[in-house]
Amino acid sequence: MEFKHPNTGFSASQSESAEPVNQLPRAVLRSNDFMLLDGEWRFLVDPDDRGIQERWFLGHSFEGTAHWPGAIEAHLAQAKDQTGTTAWKDKVVAWYEREFTAPSRSESAARSMIQLTFGACGYETRVWLNGYPLRTIEDEEVHFGEYTSFSYELPESYLRPENRLTVRIADTMDAEIPRGKQESHVYKRGGIWYQTYTGAVRSIWLETVERNRLRSRVGVVSIVEDRLVRFSLTTRIHDPGDYVLRLQSFAPGSATPLSSSDYPLRLDAGQKQQRVVLDLEDAQLWSPENPIRYKLVAQLIDQEGYTAQIETHFGLRKIEARGRYVYLNNEPIYLDGILYQPGTATFEEMQRHMRAMKALGCNLVRVHIAGIDPRIYNLADELGLLLWVEVPSPHVSTVRSRENHRAELLRMVALIGTHPSVVIWSLYNEDWGAQDIATNPDTRRYIVDMYHYMQLAHPQFLVVDNDGWQHVSFEGRLKSDLLTAHLYTPDLAHWRALLDRLAAGELTGVAAFPLVVGDPFFYRRQVPLVISEWGGFGFADYGGPNDASERAERIGLFKRELRQHAIAGDIYTQATNIEEERNGLIDPKTGELTVPAGLLNSRNLPPA
Repeated sequence: MEFKHPNTGFSASQSESAEPVNQLPRAVLRSNDFMLLDGEWRFLVDPDDRGIQERWFLGHSFEGTAHWPGAIEAHLAQAKDQTGTTAWKDKVVAWYEREFTAPSRSESAARSMIQLTFGACGYETRVWLNGYPLRTIEDEEVHFGEYTSFSYELPESYLRPENRLTVRIADTMDAEIPRGKQESHVYKRGGIWYQTYTGAVRSIWLETVERNRLRSRVGVVSIVEDRLVRFSLTTRIHDPGDYVLRLQSFAPGSATPLSSSDYPLRLDAGQKQQRVVLDLEDAQLWSPENPIRYKLVAQLIDQEGYTAQIETHFGLRKIEARGRYVYLNNEPIYLDGILYQPGTATFEEMQRHMRAMKALGCNLVRVHIAGIDPRIYNLADELGLLLWVEVPSPHVSTVRSRENHRAELLRMVALIGTHPSVVIWSLYNEDWGAQDIATNPDTRRYIVDMYHYMQLAHPQFLVVDNDGWQHVSFEGRLKSDLLTAHLYTPDLAHWRALLDRLAAGELTGVAAFPLVVGDPFFYRRQVPLVISEWGGFGFADYGGPNDASERAERIGLFKRELRQHAIAGDIYTQATNIEEERNGLIDPKTGELTVPAGLLNSRNLPPA
């Protein structure tokens, strides 16, 4: 297998139209060589979890095969003759193994190393190279997590001309780990709870990286009034010394920097985050109507002039909750949203879904407690679709579930902070993983702490504490940038009455639970009110018409009522059918609309 080159979507000398397709699931790109390890792997289920004790990583007969990427569930189904089952309950352990030829490198080991990256894998991953255990760059022997990428620097002493890579993946129905809508010991499959979808779910690749470099993560915060952009970059250093961090920004299609600046740094060994600022005086602002992105080229230059480079796209935009409105770039914007649950959709299917949601007239997509291929965030940036993302929730409220929730949030936000499309984050949804929010001060304190953390560390986002149900008030201050409610009724008169009561400030008896817990909170239109789930027409438990034309008519009537109230946005449930939830507006395979285009754009509504 040969290395591919370059692992980059662009260079400063190329036009936008000349950019090759990014084959790796990440936003930040490198001008280096890479080797995808996707394809057939040897595979074996370990039902008694004997592999570590018996040292399978030193050599074992893995009898089956499985395609990476692919979920353990699919691999179990393929290997059902071996396992006797096509599903798993309580716990699953599986082993994967393959060989690869040591790649040739243009730079010596003194300057470069081989890095192994998993696009996403989980929930528990251990890796061995030629029988030697590997530790992640964060020094983890076991990587916990399922929704974000993680990497290993391969020690030179472990590498051989021909190499054997062994991976052990384990998952459980543990309700204390972030599960989203995958079933658990608490929530069983059926209705709104889905089959597990875990394991080797995204690509895996080798690439050459510099010993001293910038990691593949960039945080972006815009100060649109002054056309300033604050970039947070992460250095990875093996050789301490003096370095220069050089940033250049480029307008679309231009080879001449719009701005450029050097920042001298004294760096110790290890990993460090550094904030720097660029002035983009003449830059345009990113918005759904004008999704303009600029190119960032960031270089880390050592004392000998050797350069390590990463590149990405970014946009200048500001999101703010002020009074009853949401403001984008200091202009009020109504959020015409839709709930999106990708489930087991492929990358190609998700691309079709995103374009279809844009065609429906949405300016916002709420990606519902799930991890998606990072290239989808890039697509949203390009299309001008605002995104509301959420931490996949645990299913019980405990000290450990909160620790796992916090770890998943930090991993996700570190890799998603580049994108102008991502404007809203939810910490929890409908009390899942925070069921004791009304009675347990520790649960509320954790949510308040994470809300404050996000405000300080990531001011480019709006943050919702617990979407749809019980929000937290502390000393009369709502610890959420939006007051959100989930309202489901097929009855138009009841819908109108609920909206009247909400807009008037009634917070009890309108949704499944009181909308605020903790200290008394007096709404008085202090924060924007968003109906963040409604409709669901066609799903058995929600009611409403199944016929597409009747559904479209009902949606139009309900949207008209929303726009006649002091409401800042709404999110229709939902984009596609998924398992038993048969309430989608988009064909999940083809991406074709089953209702008229533009239906969810409230600006298209006829007068009442």
